[in-house]
Parts: sequence; structure tokens; C-alpha cells
Amino acid sequence: MSTQDTRIYLASGSPRRREILEQLGLHLERIHADIDETVRPGEDAVAYTERLAREKAEAGWKVVASCGLPERPLLAADTTVTQDGEIFGKPENADDARRMLRAFSGRSHQAITSVAVRQGDRLSVKTSVTEVFFKPLSEAEIERYIDSGEPFDKAGGYGIQGRAGVFVERINGSFTGVMGLPVHETALLLAEFGFDLP
Repeated sequence: MSTQDTRIYLASGSPRRREILEQLGLHLERIHADIDETVRPGEDAVAYTERLAREKAEAGWKVVASCGLPERPLLAADTTVTQDGEIFGKPENADDARRMLRAFSGRSHQAITSVAVRQGDRLSVKTSVTEVFFKPLSEAEIERYIDSGEPFDKAGGYGIQGRAGVFVERINGSFTGVMGLPVHETALLLAEFGFDLP
């Protein structure tokens, strides 16, 4: 692949997504795309995550088109955590983070990441669902984790690649999907748009 082919737009401010894509050899240009992330009545976690990834890609593509930027693929993604049908977004405050971590303690939950790629009128979406098993957490462990400040910008109130990695007994699925960008699904999507990774 020539350097020219490795450039894509990224409609995400996530440092984790940027890092994963750069490790795959891609060169990224950040596109700012704001959408309403409110869950719709009756919407399940997969439908919600796929809709947000699609809407982020569409909003990002409008920015690319309105700015007259060169046409190249734009990638957007959304990660949601769910358990027993409840969607856990980013915690609003320490009490909310506490509630989430207590819910996951000693149980499994699902981390869902949907990836969308848009170029011109083409839009493709793929979704990764990973079962994450937490060990039982003591109140002291929960408080130490909240005090670290790590839970607050992450769906479900934790990041598997950070300190919360010690809470995870095992996963069934994609580690990078739990981080926020499933590499396997992302490579399949980008292949549809002419990218051969790695």
C-alpha cells in the first residue's frame, strides 16, 4: 500500500481508537461529528450501538463534503455496555460509576462495539459483541478505581486496557472490541473499501 492509500478520516475523539488504527498502519485525520446519543424507547443495545455508529459516520461525512475535503473512507464507532437488557453509557458522576461497577461485580456483561465506514453513498457497519466476566469487587477496589478518575469517559465506567484490567477474569470475544474498536471487524470493513491490512 502506498502512503496515499493509508489515509482515512476518523469521526471519533477516542485516543484508544486512534492508537489501534495507527498500529494498523493507518494515517488519520480527525473529523468532529456531534450527534444525539439518547437511547430511543424500546431500542436494544445492538440496535442502539449500530445506529450511533451509522449516525456518527453520516454526520462526519457531511463535514467532509461541506468542507470540500478529498474523498476517502471515514470511520466512526460506538461502544455500549449492557447487562440484563440495561444499557450502561458513560457514568455521569462517581455514584453512577459505583452503581455500574457493583452491577458488574462477580457477573458477566456484554461490551458491544459497532464500526461504520462511509465513503460517498456507501455505508457499511459491523458489530462485535464480547462477554466480559468480572471477579467479585470489594467496595475498597471500587473506590480506588473511582479515585483514579479512569471510569468517567468510558462506557460502563471502566477501561479493560487500564487499571480495570485486574477486574476481568476472562472475556469471550474481542479484546480490542471491549477497548472500543474490534480489529477483526474493522479490517473486514476497510477491505470492502479497498484497504488490505495489515
